Amino acid sequence: MNVIKKINIMKIRGEETTKEEDILITEYPLTIFVNYEEVVTLLCTPKSVKELAIGFLFSEGILKDTSNILNISFNSKYGLIYIDIENRSELIEKLRGKRTITSGCGKGTIFYNVLDSFKSKKIEKQMDIKIDQIKKLVKKFNHKSELFLKTGGVHSVALCDKNDILFFEEDIGRHNALDKILGRSMMENINLNNKIVLTSGRISSEILIKVAKGGISTIISRSAPTSLSVEMANKLNITLIGFARGEKLNVYSNFDIFNLK
Repeated sequence: MNVIKKINIMKIRGEETTKEEDILITEYPLTIFVNYEEVVTLLCTPKSVKELAIGFLFSEGILKDTSNILNISFNSKYGLIYIDIENRSELIEKLRGKRTITSGCGKGTIFYNVLDSFKSKKIEKQMDIKIDQIKKLVKKFNHKSELFLKTGGVHSVALCDKNDILFFEEDIGRHNALDKILGRSMMENINLNNKIVLTSGRISSEILIKVAKGGISTIISRSAPTSLSVEMANKLNITLIGFARGEKLNVYSNFDIFNLK
């Protein structure tokens, strides 16, 4: 399925009116089934849907490892993805018969308790990264988002080491884009302990929790964090950076690794 759709629109600019072709991002309902039980319907961009499903199940505590996956099948026509797993989480039982529809931009997913973040494993070792390296990564990230330049309707997330971007995903929901990154990392057996997440969207508590569950030490955004995400970052020893634009950025936690007072 195409991730963009062309439509005819009418543009009004002052007193001038024209009919033109415009490009929109495709919004796609994806329903995830685990062992043939419906778990959730995500409203997403129809790209990297297997990665999205796996990342979502991991970040919500339903799936621990890809070795637990017995089979994956995807019906693109109806937007249905079936994942068979062994040792299924007790959470599945609690969610039986419930169905959540979310784009991931507002409240996001609802299958977590905020306190759960404080039980996540605290980051023991920080990355040895310099401010100049972060600025270079952000510059590369800003030039990556072709879908945003075409439609203005997506969020971007990248997984990086301290020198380059490894994976890049876009979606209408910032939570979805991050789940795609997590899912792809799981599928390719990538060690996340020494990696960075770059995102275009707001760093809220849900985003911070997903990063913490992946064992990622650093998250950087062009946008702002929330107060709770900063509180969690400090408790979990995660380096949180916001408003990373051009030569400017704000460091909200772990000042010492940059020798900041």
